[in-house]
Amino acid sequence: MEITVFSKQGESLRTIELSDQVFGREVNEGAVYEAVKNELANARVGTASTKTRSEVRGSGAKPWRQKGTGRARAGHRRSPIWVGGGVAFGPKPRDYSYSIPKKVKRLAFRSVLSLKTADERLKVVEDFSIDSGKTKDLMLVLRSLIEPERTLLVLQEDDQMLRRAGRNIPWLRIMTFNRLRVHDLFYAKHVLVQESAASALNEFYDEEGRKKRAAEKTESES
Repeated sequence: MEITVFSKQGESLRTIELSDQVFGREVNEGAVYEAVKNELANARVGTASTKTRSEVRGSGAKPWRQKGTGRARAGHRRSPIWVGGGVAFGPKPRDYSYSIPKKVKRLAFRSVLSLKTADERLKVVEDFSIDSGKTKDLMLVLRSLIEPERTLLVLQEDDQMLRRAGRNIPWLRIMTFNRLRVHDLFYAKHVLVQESAASALNEFYDEEGRKKRAAEKTESES
C-alpha cells in the first residue's frame, strides 16, 4: 500500500510503499486486548499491603470472659471484626507481571497500526529534529500536522533535543519504533511516524516479506 509523506509544514511531499501486512491488515481485536492487558499488568508496582490479625499491634489478652456477660465471645482485640484490628484477606505485595506469546504481541502491533491507518489517524512525516530544543518550535510543527490531542510521535532513533522540546507538551509522547507499547498506540488520537521510523516498522513487522527476501537471497547465493 502507498502512504503519503508530509513535510513539517503539513504539505504532501511524496508517497512511499509499505506492507499491507503491517499497515493494511484485518484487525485482530483479541490480540490487541491481550497485549494491552499484559502491558498494564506488567506496569503494576504491586506494593499494596495490609496487616493481618497476627501482624497488627494490640494485646493478645481475652477482653472479657467467655460466658456470662451477655456479650459476644471475643478472643482478642486484633480480630478483623474489631476497629483497629487486622484485615481479612487483604492485599499483600505480589508480582502482577506475566508474559504472552511473541506472535500475539506482534499481531497486536500490526493490528493497531492498521487500525490507525484505516481511521486516518496515522501520518508519515519527513524526518525532522528540533535543534533549538525549544517547545515553541516543536509546537509549530505539530500545529501544522494535527490537532492538539493525545499524540504519539514515533522516531527511528532517540533524539534528545526533540525529547527536550516535547517534554512540556502534556498530550505528546515520544518513543522510538523499537520501544513502542500497544497501549500508547491504541489510545493515541494521532500517531505521527517519521519516514525512517515507518520504514523500520515495515521492516520489523513484515514477517512474510522478510521470509521472502531471505528465500530470494538463499536462491541467489546457491
